[in-house]
Amino acid sequence: MPSNRVVHVRSAGGSAGARVFTDGIARIQQELEVTPEFPPEVEAAAAAAAAAPRLPDLDRTDLPFVTIDPPGARDLDQALHIERDGDGYVVHYAIADLAAFIRPGDPVDVEARRRGETLYGADSKVPLHPTVISEDAGSLLAGQVRPALLWTIRLTAEGERTDMHVERALVRSTAQLDYPTAQAGIDDGTADETLLLLREVGERRLAREAARGGVSLPLPEQEVDVDGETWSLEFRGLLPVEQWNAQISLLTGFAAAALMVYARVGLLRTLPPPDPRDVTRLHRTAQALGIAWPAEQLYPDFVRSLNPAKPTHAAMVVACTRLLRGSGYAAFDGELPADPQHAALATEYAHVTAPLRRLGDRFASEVCLALCAGTEVPGWVREALPTLPGLLQDSGRRARQYENAVVDLVEAGLLAPHVGETFTGVVTEVDDREGTRGTVTVQEPAVEARVTGAERLPLGEEVRVELTSADVQERRVAFTLR
Repeated sequence: MPSNRVVHVRSAGGSAGARVFTDGIARIQQELEVTPEFPPEVEAAAAAAAAAPRLPDLDRTDLPFVTIDPPGARDLDQALHIERDGDGYVVHYAIADLAAFIRPGDPVDVEARRRGETLYGADSKVPLHPTVISEDAGSLLAGQVRPALLWTIRLTAEGERTDMHVERALVRSTAQLDYPTAQAGIDDGTADETLLLLREVGERRLAREAARGGVSLPLPEQEVDVDGETWSLEFRGLLPVEQWNAQISLLTGFAAAALMVYARVGLLRTLPPPDPRDVTRLHRTAQALGIAWPAEQLYPDFVRSLNPAKPTHAAMVVACTRLLRGSGYAAFDGELPADPQHAALATEYAHVTAPLRRLGDRFASEVCLALCAGTEVPGWVREALPTLPGLLQDSGRRARQYENAVVDLVEAGLLAPHVGETFTGVVTEVDDREGTRGTVTVQEPAVEARVTGAERLPLGEEVRVELTSADVQERRVAFTLR
């Protein structure tokens, strides 16, 4: 379940602000020692594999799959088809099959293990795999026959999973849809059956999520306008179809986890229960943003009450990602992990639906394929399992650093013209060792930054703060208590 804060940039090409932004992204990549480019031997191996993929025998190109992604996306991991099954449903979910292009230990595999995941930020991308695979031969592009991992999941009328199976198959997407187009077709009734059923299944899965106490963060996209040297920020809330589509991915992750837990071998995505101190801090953030959060309202219900179309609510959703701290991976072979659950989702969960962008999905999917086929889990997968959590934790840390640096760059650019001005905010965190330092959340523009004061900061109280610095080069913003 992706949790990244997506930042898009709209700018007049060649403007001073646009150049500052582009230069800032280049510095971030240099500092983190990441690059969109691949070594020549990796590109050569990827091109050779793309030209001669290993294809499965099963042909399911009879199913009219569609993909639903952001406008302009090329790395298409998933394609969807849904049909009625009596009063229930059958979900067919095709996932890009990288085993058609990558062999254990080949140059593409070695480089992917080094990278771990695709890095996104401000329309920049540092891909996990060469684009000849991830955006061409391996991508589920419309009109192209592609090797895939085909999940077939049966649901009751209430959206409860009753059966699941995954196998290799050839598939063909009949349309590449973006979210606005898909939503418009659903709203006016002109969409095909798969999209109309996606709404039914998605709403039923969301209701089941609420009933079990789980919550999915509807992370808004941040859109930055760079006009000359002036930057402005807007939040774009998710369309309903985006949340319904995400529920199909989650459904598949739950099915994969159930298979692996039953067989006691695999790779789970885990999250411990939230630290009460983080929940308390979020209450203070809600206060800072002027959002009511009654003391008796549980965190999942509070998140569901937010409307990311409102800027302050969007900022609150982003702040709630703090409760995802501690997420990790648990590999197991013979005994289950001590705590296998993902606390936010309130069940066991596995990443298997984005192999073009996440390393671990390829390995977890191979486990599920073997379990469904009644064969042994491949030796190369079992050998890798103990090392994967560490690799994935490292790549996840790097992705967060990349994402945070981009957000810091955006906030510094937004605030740079306002140095010396005074803002209203709430102190949401105070340094335990040095009480004159902490964090303030400002409502307009909705940013969170460091704050210092001459005396101990008043935790949880509304304050007036002066913006003392906003350095785009250093990506640093600082306020001083008035």
